[in-house]
Amino acid sequence: MSRAPGAPERPRAVARTSLPGNPLAPGAARRFVRTALAEWTELALPGAEFITDLLVADAMVVVSELVTNAVVHAGTDVELLCRLGRCSEDCPAAAGTARAFPSHDGSGSVTRDGSGNDTYDGSGSDRHDGPGGESKPGPGPDSGVLVIEVSDHHPARVVRDDGAERPYDIVEYGRGLHLVSALSDAWGITYRTGVKTVWARLPVDGTATVEQEEAEAYDGEHALRRGQRAAEILAPAPRRGMEDQDWRSRGVLSFLAEASDLLAGQLDEDLVAALTGQLLVPRLADWCAVWLEDEAPGRSDGGVVGGPRLARVWHGSENRIEELRRLLEKDPPELPESDRAGPVPVPWPAEALGARATGGSALAFRLIAGGRPLGTLVIGRAGQTRFPDEITGLVEDLSRRVALAIGAARQYARQATISRVLQRGLLPGAVAEIPGVRSALVYEPCDKGGPSGDFYDLFPAGDGRWCFALGDVQGKGPEAAVVIGLARPWLRLLAREGYEVPDVLDRLNQLLLDDATEAADAAARALVSAGGTGLADEGPQTRFLSLLYGELVPFEGGVHCTVASAGHPLPLLLQPSGKVGEVAQPQTLLGVFEDASYLCGTFELRPGDSLLCVTDGVTERRSGHRQFDDDDGLAAALTGCAGLSAELIAERIRRLVHEFGGKPPEDDLALLVLQAE
Repeated sequence: MSRAPGAPERPRAVARTSLPGNPLAPGAARRFVRTALAEWTELALPGAEFITDLLVADAMVVVSELVTNAVVHAGTDVELLCRLGRCSEDCPAAAGTARAFPSHDGSGSVTRDGSGNDTYDGSGSDRHDGPGGESKPGPGPDSGVLVIEVSDHHPARVVRDDGAERPYDIVEYGRGLHLVSALSDAWGITYRTGVKTVWARLPVDGTATVEQEEAEAYDGEHALRRGQRAAEILAPAPRRGMEDQDWRSRGVLSFLAEASDLLAGQLDEDLVAALTGQLLVPRLADWCAVWLEDEAPGRSDGGVVGGPRLARVWHGSENRIEELRRLLEKDPPELPESDRAGPVPVPWPAEALGARATGGSALAFRLIAGGRPLGTLVIGRAGQTRFPDEITGLVEDLSRRVALAIGAARQYARQATISRVLQRGLLPGAVAEIPGVRSALVYEPCDKGGPSGDFYDLFPAGDGRWCFALGDVQGKGPEAAVVIGLARPWLRLLAREGYEVPDVLDRLNQLLLDDATEAADAAARALVSAGGTGLADEGPQTRFLSLLYGELVPFEGGVHCTVASAGHPLPLLLQPSGKVGEVAQPQTLLGVFEDASYLCGTFELRPGDSLLCVTDGVTERRSGHRQFDDDDGLAAALTGCAGLSAELIAERIRRLVHEFGGKPPEDDLALLVLQAE
C-alpha cells in the first residue's frame, strides 16, 4: 500500500494499489480498502472520524462492483485508488472542463477537459438520482467524501498474448454500475489515452444522502432493505415478484452484492455450484442445475470423457431433486456457439417434475470467466412460457459472478495441487534413525497452501556418518522452492562424497552464487530480446539461505558432533543438569559473498544431552515489540526441559512459541531435537 504525500500541515488519507486482472481481484480489492479505512481511523487522519460501519459496508460493495466490472469486461490489470477529502479537492468530476456533450446512450453527460480527457458523469452535476428515481442534492464543495477510483486499460476484448479472438470473448459495457449509482451520491467514467477510470463518491459526514440518514436511524430496516446477510440469502423464502418496486430498487442490488461476497469466499467449485442453487431457488426459480466443464478434455470424470459434469441440482421440493438429476444427466444442454453470450431456451423436463409442472420455461446461461467456458447454469420456472426480462437480466448478472467464483476456485485448486507436489519433493519422506540418538521434529509452515521457506533433512552419509540440516530461505513460494530444490539434493550429494562440514558449506555457497548469476544473465538476455519492454516483474532473483548443517558419528558412550551455522540461529546444547550453551559460532548467510570461508565446531553428545536446532520462526516469534529469544528466552525455555525426552522437548518448545504471542505465528516454524541415549 502506498500513500501520496499531503501538505505538511494537513496529511491526507490516500491509498493506491495494483491488482491483477483475474477472478481473485475483487476480494483483494475489498481487503485493501477495508485495511486502508481501518488504518486511517487508527491514525486519526482528517475525515476519518466520519468513517462508520455503514460507510465501510457501502465502500466494500462499490469497490467490489467496480473491480468486478473492470476485470470481467476489460480483462486487464486494475489500478485502485481510495481517498478521503473535500469534494472540491477529491471528486474527479470537479475538474475543470471545456465543454459538455451528450453521452452515446443519453443516460448522462460527457465532458472534455483541456487535455482532451472525456468524463462521463453518470449522476448529473451536483445531483443524485436515487434508486427510486428521486433526485437528491449532492454534497457541497467543502463536504467530506470518500472517493474510489478503478482504472483499467479498456481494450475492446480480453487481452491475450497471441492476439487471437476466442468465441467466448464477450464485449459488454457498464454492467454493475447500477449498484454503484445506488450507493454513491455521484459517479462517473473518465477516458484517457489507453486508460479508463470509473470513480464513485460516497459522503462521509453530515451531508449523507437521505437513504443513509434513514439507514442510520433505522438500522434494522436498513439491514433488511439493503444488506441481506448470507444466512437470510440461503434460507428458503417466498419468491419475490419483480413487479415489487422495493425489491427492484433495493433488493436486487443487495442480492447481487451479498451473492458476490458469498461466492467470492469459496475455494471449491462444487461448493460454488451448491450455493448457486440455494441462491436461486426458490427466490427466482423453481429449480436450477449447474454443469461444470472438465478442465482436461479427454480425461475421464465420472464416466464421461471430456464432457460436462452435472455438479448440482436444486429444486424447491426436495423429493424432486433425484428424479430431476437423473433426467438432466441423460441430456446435458448443448448451446450453439453463436448463442453462448446470453440465455438460451432449453427443453422443459416435464417427466421429472410431475403433473403439476407439465409446462414451464427453462433457460441456460453459459458460465464464462477470462474468456474460458467453465460450465452452464440452467434455471426453470413452472406455469409460464417465458421468464420476465427482469429475472433474466438478474440471473445473467449472477451467472457472471458464479463464473468468476468457479474460476477463482479452480485457480486455487491448481495452485494448491502444485504446492502439495512441490512440498512433497522438497522435504524428505522420512527422517533417518540414528543408532544411539533419538530425534524429534516439529515442522509448521505458515502458508498451508504454498511451499514453505523452511526445510530440514536427516540422512545417512555412509561410513558410519549421519548428517542433519535445518535451513531457511529468503522468501516463500516458488522462489523458496527453487533454492530448496538446489540446496537439499546438493547437501546429500556432497555429504555422501565425503566432504567435511565446512567444505559442504563452501561449495553450496558457490552453487547459489553461480545460480543467481545465471538467472541474472538469463533475465538480461530476455530483456534485450524483448526490446527492453513488456517483461513482467518476476520478483527478486537473490538466492540467500541460512543453514545449520552438521555431522553425527556415534561411538561407544556418545555421539561425536560437528556443526556449522551460516547465518542461522545457533544450536543450543542442553545437559541433564539443566545447563544450556551455544555450540557453534555465527557466520554469514550462504549465497551472499564470493570469498566466504566457513568454519565448524566439534563437541560430544553424552547420554542425556540434547541438541536443539531451530529456525527464526522460533527465535523471532513476536508478542508486541518483544521477540521470543529476547534476553535469551529460548535458552531459558530449554533449561526448563531438563530430564524430558526429545519428543517432549520439541513439543514444549513448540507450545511455548505458540503461547508467546496472542495471534497465530506469522512465519514458518521448524525445530529439530537430537538427544543421545
